[in-house]
Amino acid sequence: MPRHTKTLEQVLRGTSDANVRFDDLRHLLAALGFEERIRGSHHVFRRDGVVEMINLQKDGSMAKPYQVKQVRTVIIAHRLADN
Repeated sequence: MPRHTKTLEQVLRGTSDANVRFDDLRHLLAALGFEERIRGSHHVFRRDGVVEMINLQKDGSMAKPYQVKQVRTVIIAHRLADN
């Protein structure tokens, strides 16, 4: 099973937002077709057809829980997990 598939399941489950690794979340967004731009500590992701811009910052080696929730909201709202 590809790493991003496991991360997608973890994000969609929503039971462990504080335990999602930052790099795994970045790879998931890349696999879903998002383009990344880095400005300092901000990793900004955009995708054609998605109005929302996703801004991630590290919390040690982990993603911040509220940002994992934002990613989940975008994935569900735009049905990106169905692809």
